[in-house]
Amino acid sequence: MRVITGTARGRRLRTLEGNDVRPTTDRVKEAVFSVIQFDIEGRRMLDLFAGSGQMGIEALSRGAAEAVFVDSSPHSVAVVRENLRACGLNGAAVVVQGDALSYLVPRAGRQEFDYAFLDPPYGKGILQSVLPAVASVVKPGGAIICESPAEEELPKAVGDFVVDRQYRYGKIKVTFYRVADEEESDGGDDE
Repeated sequence: MRVITGTARGRRLRTLEGNDVRPTTDRVKEAVFSVIQFDIEGRRMLDLFAGSGQMGIEALSRGAAEAVFVDSSPHSVAVVRENLRACGLNGAAVVVQGDALSYLVPRAGRQEFDYAFLDPPYGKGILQSVLPAVASVVKPGGAIICESPAEEELPKAVGDFVVDRQYRYGKIKVTFYRVADEEESDGGDDE
């Protein structure tokens, strides 16, 4: 696992070992960043269920102003901190050890983030339970990006966000949620 491009390009990232760990593949990471690559600079990113922190680190390497990493595992948090140090990106990062909802609920309605990336443990319904809280902290011009098993059904809409696009990579699906354009949401009439 490595940083694809930017200031930390080529840096290898450490990850935890074991059956409970499922890092985002380079292929999926490249696909996500190819969609947002021209809009990441100066933005604020939330890497929820951070694991190794690779998605937030990639965003910082590409010029994001700040990334917040949230994970409930103390071991994952230690790996995120180690990876940030190795990439020289500590100054633009906030690392939080805690449950996703415990982090999100007190921030409801603040719209603090431009992008949120969610890659929780599969098969536990976690995405469905946290998406409403995530939608309340992401700015209308931003996006919520979810990684899930290809067969998992995600809601078509969450708050003001609707499924904008989905991509499949083998057994993995990446779903982008964005706020619908006013033109689209009011039927496209130009009166």
